Amino acid sequence: MSKKTMVSFRLNGKDTDVVVEPRELLIHTLRERCLHTGPHIGCETSHCGACTVDMNGMSVKACTVLTVQAEGADLLTVEGMAQGGELHALQEAFMQEHALQCGFCTPGMLIRAHRLLQEIPDPSEEEIRYWMAGNLCRCTGYQNIVKAVQYTARKLRGEAVQTSHPLMGETR
Repeated sequence: MSKKTMVSFRLNGKDTDVVVEPRELLIHTLRERCLHTGPHIGCETSHCGACTVDMNGMSVKACTVLTVQAEGADLLTVEGMAQGGELHALQEAFMQEHALQCGFCTPGMLIRAHRLLQEIPDPSEEEIRYWMAGNLCRCTGYQNIVKAVQYTARKLRGEAVQTSHPLMGETR
């Protein structure tokens, strides 16, 4: 029988302690113990990116990280993006630009795009596509995801933003 281990980390700004088996994957801890079900279990081989979370300022695929590796870490999941009841600019952009359909990949896409914009506040289309390449979507064809990241970059820079779908909204 495995000896259980106490692991402490900061999850979406909240100190969190969990007792886990040493071999438990972070994705299972987040979903089953912490009840943060935003990160999804997709391929469990790190190919799809549905489980992407931000750990200490890096995008990681939680299906390949042991929970014990998160000791002392600062973790951000999609649940931690909205603040004070307001959607994060990326969440708003994904809605405005129709960057989601079934939504399965969306939490991982949002977290990866969040990290991209932390690293490169004004990314080119090529940079967006490169950074998002490790997150797969079977529904959208990616173009609207790229537009949503561009929309967010403009908004975060304080520029007026307009949805690329004229019938869906006005300049904001």
